[in-house]
Amino acid sequence: MKKLLTEKRNTESNNLHQNSIQEIIHLINEQDKKVPYVVEKALPQIEKAIKVMVETIEAGGHVVYFGAGTSGRLGVLDASECPPTFGVSPELIKGVIAGGDKALREAIENAEDSTELGMYDVKKNVTAKDVVVGIASSGQTPYVIGAIREALNLGAETISISCNENAALSRLVDVAIELPVGAEVVTGSTRLKAGTAQKMVLNMLSTVTMIKTGKVYENLMINLQATNEKLRKRAIYIITELTGADMETAEAANETAGGDTRIAILMLMFHLCVEKAKYMLDKHQGNFVKALNELSGMNHD
Repeated sequence: MKKLLTEKRNTESNNLHQNSIQEIIHLINEQDKKVPYVVEKALPQIEKAIKVMVETIEAGGHVVYFGAGTSGRLGVLDASECPPTFGVSPELIKGVIAGGDKALREAIENAEDSTELGMYDVKKNVTAKDVVVGIASSGQTPYVIGAIREALNLGAETISISCNENAALSRLVDVAIELPVGAEVVTGSTRLKAGTAQKMVLNMLSTVTMIKTGKVYENLMINLQATNEKLRKRAIYIITELTGADMETAEAANETAGGDTRIAILMLMFHLCVEKAKYMLDKHQGNFVKALNELSGMNHD
């Protein structure tokens, strides 16, 4: 059987145990430099995947990541960053890891080897309206294969992220993203280059999907959840930046808006009451950019 790219030995690191700390970190750094170029080659597939995710969310569906081990942890991490950054429900983009939340900190024996567990987790978390993203460095993790197969049975859209060429997973999905970053410095340790490549792609998938569904205006996260002092200050800064209001006015508007930065911005930009600003957002399923564009059009009439 042909050896997977992710499992091959890296000839540049054969004498790793004899190298100095300086030599090892330089080697890791040199290997890491290859990752962005591999991701760049996959940009057409990444674009297709984002279009699928945007269409799914706009049609009322959700995005669910499935993975095992490092891949699963990266999916959960990316999904869990979306609510505070973009003010969305934790259900909109969700991460599921083989073996459940305990597997975030501990290796759960055999969890990744079970196609049945992948199928079960999809049945529990996915509907036909959703999109399933299977993440697996090898591209053949049974748990993820099971998840994708069950998603296809349901009629859900499917995307894969793997770090091997012509991966088994790629042959099953609607959009296959392959990131062949090559052999790791420590053989088979796919939390290194493979993990970095997956993280870069997940950053793009979630961030661009959130931008294109109206959660970002200009380059500001107008939908953030101000859950701590740093984020509260950022929210006020965003309001002043976009409306030209002073700090005091921005704080008062934000308070009236119940801490919803988008509502505060629309109130100040268009001299609206809180109810009207909220109505305009609800009318466009929370898409700030669409609400703003309609209000701008009204103002020009």
